[in-house]
Amino acid sequence: DRVVAVFVPIVIAIAVLTVAAWLAFGPAPVLSFALVAGVSVLIIACPCAMGLATPTSIMVGTGRAAELGVLFRKGEALQRLEEVRVVAFDKTGTLTEGRPEVAQVVVADGTDRVEVLRLAASVEQHSEHPIAQAIVNAAQSQALSTPDRVEALSGKGLAADVDGRKALIGTALLMQEHAVDVRAVQQAADAMANRAETPVFVALDGQIAAVLSVTDQIKPTSKEAILALKAQGLHVAMLTGDTRPAGDAIGAELGIDTVRAELLPGDKQTALQALRQSHGPVAFVGDGINDAPALALSDVGIAVGSGTDVALEAADIALISGDPHGVVAALAVSKKTMRNIRQNLFWAFAYNAALIPVAAGALYPLFGLLLSPMLAAGAMALSSVFVVTNALRLRGMSA
Repeated sequence: DRVVAVFVPIVIAIAVLTVAAWLAFGPAPVLSFALVAGVSVLIIACPCAMGLATPTSIMVGTGRAAELGVLFRKGEALQRLEEVRVVAFDKTGTLTEGRPEVAQVVVADGTDRVEVLRLAASVEQHSEHPIAQAIVNAAQSQALSTPDRVEALSGKGLAADVDGRKALIGTALLMQEHAVDVRAVQQAADAMANRAETPVFVALDGQIAAVLSVTDQIKPTSKEAILALKAQGLHVAMLTGDTRPAGDAIGAELGIDTVRAELLPGDKQTALQALRQSHGPVAFVGDGINDAPALALSDVGIAVGSGTDVALEAADIALISGDPHGVVAALAVSKKTMRNIRQNLFWAFAYNAALIPVAAGALYPLFGLLLSPMLAAGAMALSSVFVVTNALRLRGMSA
């Protein structure tokens, strides 16, 4: 758009000047020569190739990206992704498998392990959160009760009444807000976090009852993808609601540059803004409902294909397979497509600019040659053929 906005008025002006020059200085029949030269200028400078340069490359590039498992929901995301300097990942379901399991249950003195797990599963049974499903799966052999009241506390956990008891299940922050003393299980919780496990506290009637450790396996391709991104000079960050020790442990294992842990859903937006101010445009990769605001706020939102509909709707790009390496493929497609667009625009502009003087009659005084409108139309079409052919080369690109 920027090129054509300047190019078209200049061409029209050159065509008018060409007609005027032939009328003033051309041989007889003056009008015939003037019209032939003026029309030849307009035809050979017709910006068809410029109009084809961008959409053709985008169409072929996004089609090839789909074959590689990357869906660009918006064409402009191709351009914005090339400008990204930071890639920030959510953890659960993005860098990890998203299928957590309860690894350990540590109960406070005088508390029955089986009963605590049963009550916790009773509260969590209707939640879609991966950690909730892990707790329910851990208590499959137990007869679960139906809670009288369940209150979801965003980013912190659940509060409920079950079997006549008031239950709190969630983070250390949730326990702190309800004045629950967790010292009886704090040492176990710290050990869990240091092993990159997520501690989940369970309180009954205002007293700490247990802490559960939840593990989620890292995807096999996560480390490879992060190393590939860093090799391109990108800053890689991880934004997670996990405890800081757990987040730091996973960050160190994967080689992540910046880890922001213990984040509530709204905190991810603030973290993204800080990353943008420090390093430049940010791409955010996430999969959950809580990630939707961050996906919308980022310069480029990338949703994991196995994620929620809300996340997919908020994102600019979707990774069909859910493989973090899809981010590397998306970046490769973006860079190669934008390079192809620039090649097309340069060719279309340079080709037209070089032949405009010929169409205007610059060779006539020396060689008596004047380009006919028919030949000008053929030359103009040739530039369009070149642009389309160059764009089709993108069909062979790999991630």
